[in-house]
Parts: sequence; structure tokens; C-alpha cells
Amino acid sequence: MPQMMPMEWTMLYFVFLATFLMFNIMNYFAQSPNKSSKTKKTILINKTNWKW
Repeated sequence: MPQMMPMEWTMLYFVFLATFLMFNIMNYFAQSPNKSSKTKKTILINKTNWKW
């Protein structure tokens, strides 16, 4: 394999890179996002009046 021409090495690199990117893109879009519950969560705020 060391006797390969530089153009063949770059083509081999691009083939592996394209395969890697396509695999990652397909896995990214295959997952459906988790739908969170539609109930609105209220934030509880305790206001305290400090009297020093």
C-alpha cells in the first residue's frame, strides 16, 4: 500500500470521510426528540423582607 499515488490516498480519505459523515448524520436525524410534558411548571419564589 505505500506505493499508492497521492491522489489515491486523498480519494481514500474522502471516501472514509464521506462514510463517517453520512453515518453520523443518519444517526443524528434518526432520533426523534423527546416530547416534554405540556404542563407548565411554576417556579416557587419565597420573598422575605429582611429587617435589620
